[in-house]
Amino acid sequence: MSADLASQSRRVLAATSVSYFIVILDTSIVNVALERISLALSIPITGLQWVTNAYTLVFAALLLSGGTLGDRLGARNVYLAGLALFTLASMSCALAANLPILVAARVVQGIGAALLVPCSLKLINQACPSTEARARAIGFWVGCGGVAMAAGPVFGGILVHLMDWRSIFFVNVPVGLAGIVMTCRVARDVPKGPARRLDVAGQTAAVVALAALIAVLIEGEPLGWRSPIVLAGMVATVCAWALFLAIESRTRDAMLPLSLFRNGVFSGSTFVSMASAFVFYGLLFVASLYYQRVRAYSPLSTGLALLPMTTMVAVSGVLSNRLSKAGGSRASMCTAFGLYAAGALALMALVSGAPNWTAVVPLVAIGLAAGYVTPAATAPALATVEHRDAGIAAGALNAARQSGSALGVAVFGSVLGANMPFVMAMRVVLCGAAVMAIAAALVWWKATAVRTPRAARSRTDSSYG
Repeated sequence: MSADLASQSRRVLAATSVSYFIVILDTSIVNVALERISLALSIPITGLQWVTNAYTLVFAALLLSGGTLGDRLGARNVYLAGLALFTLASMSCALAANLPILVAARVVQGIGAALLVPCSLKLINQACPSTEARARAIGFWVGCGGVAMAAGPVFGGILVHLMDWRSIFFVNVPVGLAGIVMTCRVARDVPKGPARRLDVAGQTAAVVALAALIAVLIEGEPLGWRSPIVLAGMVATVCAWALFLAIESRTRDAMLPLSLFRNGVFSGSTFVSMASAFVFYGLLFVASLYYQRVRAYSPLSTGLALLPMTTMVAVSGVLSNRLSKAGGSRASMCTAFGLYAAGALALMALVSGAPNWTAVVPLVAIGLAAGYVTPAATAPALATVEHRDAGIAAGALNAARQSGSALGVAVFGSVLGANMPFVMAMRVVLCGAAVMAIAAALVWWKATAVRTPRAARSRTDSSYG
């Protein structure tokens, strides 16, 4: 690799890693500040769900189109636009005086994240032509996300403890500006060949479908499941999803080609990715509120209490490939979801009043499962698609994870907001998390079943363990 190319690669990696760090940090750092936000702005649980989900919902819905825009307009240009939007929105979050402004700013943060994340990978691919260099760069990039996930609750707790909840958004501003400056030093990229057309109709239907579904789940309990607004939301959800499927099945440059899901392994990978995020982020949301509302923990103490779980996400992500090779993808994945279920059920002791140290092992189990599933589900899924569709397939898996995160917060948060004692609601949430984990294990076991003649089965079983 020439000196100029090596220098360009380092610039790209530095710029993209900084921005990816704050994007992932924002998915976990907000949780420890929720109670303080609630008190400062007089926000009920439904409002806190919107504060969390406004970001992840838009991130999930626009992720695939963000990659397409990068192909059409140049990855560097779209990446810069996304990072600028994210930084500006972070400032707006920090200055928000009420819930509507805060939620609107979180929406803009999600738009920025959806633009910069797929384009950051495109920039890395362009800057690192060799397979080995690209693998190292992507590994470092993913590692930054793991560190951000682990650091989020503790870092957020420290910021809220020393200042207030607005500091968790202010901290993004200097980091985002530094990322913009570093990206401006990266050479402009020129789109090569004809780019995919932007699927405007499919994108619009996807946004409406996902937003309507989340709105129904969040507002159904406080407004009443039979209220006209909620019933209208249900109708809108069904119609939007049906329209989305119809559009994607007929559009040449579909945002999400439905043909990908003809392969059972890809469908299974998508489902377990969504299920993992559903359980992990749903539990992270309710656990943060539990520690502060029931145990009267400070944001910093809450971050430290959650540290065993978030740290294990980073550790398990690094070891995921080795674990899959040692135990086989099929058995290892089912074991991971078994850890999810066991960890959720074991947290019943904490909810029943046991000392906090009894939660350490269950939280470690949940963190290990969460860190393992993401890379372990990605590799088999990408192996089922053509090279030209790898970017779309990876985007679909990322969108599934973000959608699962939004759904987990919406569903578990609605249970907490139901007309029952908080501790009883926590027990329902933990049981629900265990059921979802078991369902995901069964789906993966079925999806990776080797359908070959008996004579050839012994040669193919090693693919899934």
